[in-house]
Amino acid sequence: MKKTVKIIVPVVLVLALLVILAGSLVVTQPDEYTIIKQFGAVVKIIDQPGLSFKTPFVQSASTLPKTEMLYDLAASDVITSDKKSMVADSFVLWKITDPLKFIQTLSGSVANAESRINAVVYNSLKTVISSMKQEAVISGRDGELAAAIMENFEQNFDDYGLTVLAIETKRIDLPDENKAAVYERMISERGNIAASYAAEGDAQAKQIRSEADKSVEITVSEAKAQAERIKAEGEAEYMRILSQAYDTQEEADFYEFMRALDMARSSLTGGNKTLVLSSDSPIAQIFSGQWGTAQ
Repeated sequence: MKKTVKIIVPVVLVLALLVILAGSLVVTQPDEYTIIKQFGAVVKIIDQPGLSFKTPFVQSASTLPKTEMLYDLAASDVITSDKKSMVADSFVLWKITDPLKFIQTLSGSVANAESRINAVVYNSLKTVISSMKQEAVISGRDGELAAAIMENFEQNFDDYGLTVLAIETKRIDLPDENKAAVYERMISERGNIAASYAAEGDAQAKQIRSEADKSVEITVSEAKAQAERIKAEGEAEYMRILSQAYDTQEEADFYEFMRALDMARSSLTGGNKTLVLSSDSPIAQIFSGQWGTAQ
């Protein structure tokens, strides 16, 4: 009996020591905060990864996420400044920056934090969209709208121990019941704009063609006038030369003589070498020796 007791007591002591040791060890991961509480009150916050200790049976340990978290807001209806209904679907990136404040103000609950974020972000989203027309909201879906919402986001969450890092819109769309009608109106408006541009282009093309035709007519008219002027100058020069050629009887006779020779030369072409002349022809008078006496 005594031997049995001697064996059991050390075993119990070892087991008790292991239980106490296990209850006092705390393991903190890199992506979390470890909260040590004693009788419900926070006595220590561990924000570095590794092993640490707590008082067993008296203190308890819990964790909070240290990483960035994504909260997906439910899609909601919003009204634009031109009284058009739209559906907004967005999400928020946030993280816990002060675990103690987070526990004191939101009971350390991620759900409570997301509920508070949801209300503030929705109000900011509604404020921004209500100041914009529907067309501007649709055209700003590629990031401009999210930037405007973030700029209008005045709520400071430092008192809650958290920080909102970004607000992004996944979808800003029309309600299904009036989506087709709005798209048809937008297509019609774009068609009217395209027709206006086409009409303006046709008008400019006609103006350019008219100016080109007018320029061509002016150029042709000027060319014809210049040709007539050159022709008149040539005829005047011809008449001047001719008048000089007939200025005296000797010059006139010489001119007639040269013309007669040219005529004879032009007549004697090819194999035909016969020249038939009348007796009063200048050429016949030259060959008969009567040219000078006839004059």
